[in-house]
Amino acid sequence: MERALSSRRIFQGRVVGLRVDEVEFPNGGRGAREVVEHGEAVVIVPLDGQGNVLLVRQFRYALGRDLLELPAGGIDPGEKPEEAALREMREETGYEVGALKRIGGFYSAPGFCTEFLHLFLARDLRPGVARPEEDEEISLVPVPLSSVPDLVRRGEVRDAKSIAGLLQALYL
Repeated sequence: MERALSSRRIFQGRVVGLRVDEVEFPNGGRGAREVVEHGEAVVIVPLDGQGNVLLVRQFRYALGRDLLELPAGGIDPGEKPEEAALREMREETGYEVGALKRIGGFYSAPGFCTEFLHLFLARDLRPGVARPEEDEEISLVPVPLSSVPDLVRRGEVRDAKSIAGLLQALYL
């Protein structure tokens, strides 16, 4: 196992932090590890009564393009993952959730990032009014769950959290 010898904070932003750690490798060698620090987050697979999964289309600045994704978002300080999932569903889709079940979790990019995502299945959905954050422009895109493999194969869903969540939902 690698052992940290020192740590230097490079940047601390609103969403992420960046540190560089000097580490000792098991063979005695030394090197640096750059670590993006990001809090835990939630990903929700919302299934409606007609067999559709509710995806959201939103612009991702880092990529300069819209992506088709599962609803997701960060967990606020003091908030439980279940609370964050319900809040993100209201904000991004407008739907209230009658039945929420944790179906897994995963690290987004463990080679350099600390972010862990809690995965939830949302059912018994009741429509309402979406309330995205002021910097989000989101549109709701219902798609049949049965079409998920084709969406992924054709590259219409391209982010890892959505692919992981959708594939997990296919095997429930």
